[in-house]
Amino acid sequence: MEDPTITVLLLLGLAALFAGFVDAVVGGGGLVQLPAILIGLPGASPVQVLATNKLASICGTTVSSATYYRRIRPDPRTFGPLMAAAFLGAIGGALVAAQIPKRAFDPIVLVALVVVGAYVLANPRLGRSTMLRFAGHRHTLLAMLTGLVVGFYDGALGPGTGSFFVFTLVGLLGYNFLEASAKAKLANWATNLASLCVFVPHGAVLWKVGLLMGGCNLVGGYLGARTAVAKGSRFVRVFFIVVVGAFVVRIGGDVVGVW
Repeated sequence: MEDPTITVLLLLGLAALFAGFVDAVVGGGGLVQLPAILIGLPGASPVQVLATNKLASICGTTVSSATYYRRIRPDPRTFGPLMAAAFLGAIGGALVAAQIPKRAFDPIVLVALVVVGAYVLANPRLGRSTMLRFAGHRHTLLAMLTGLVVGFYDGALGPGTGSFFVFTLVGLLGYNFLEASAKAKLANWATNLASLCVFVPHGAVLWKVGLLMGGCNLVGGYLGARTAVAKGSRFVRVFFIVVVGAFVVRIGGDVVGVW
């Protein structure tokens, strides 16, 4: 593969900056970053694209996770098992990533995003405050199941992972949007790390591009996490709806062949 031009690297960096911000607030930065890599690096293989995206993403999720942890102090009894299960799920997904036709995911992700967005819109009080629906072992088991399923999806493909984590933690477990975003970032960091544990030994990462995008993603992640913490759950909810709506339009255009 030929080295990308300075212009391409600059555009990839800008995409990573925006992706880091979006990902830190509500997740789903991969739906910005992955298409940018695909367009900017047409000679890269699908596995190289996924691996490079993971390298860039883990830079942003590292700083946004640390920011959320310092300021929100999420309960380790939930995010610990969630992260562990997400790590294992992502390893499984990454191991089968090369065998899964990526186009098969688009209709499934589109339907899931439409359902998620419609449910949040239809329940205006959803995620305003934390009202846990389960306690004890049931809460922990559901958190682990969430980590395992969403983690597998992230390892296999990835776009929208953070949004799916946020929605599940709000809709199923009963967290407010801000607390859900904090736990989602920690889980997403674990899935990115797990995927890299598979991709790096296979030499799939394009290091120069990935580290450049990672630096930009890190800045975006820091700004996004600080903004979310400062603005609170209401801002995160509105941002979530806007981002999910934009993703529905983008993926829907892919499915029907508009783009």
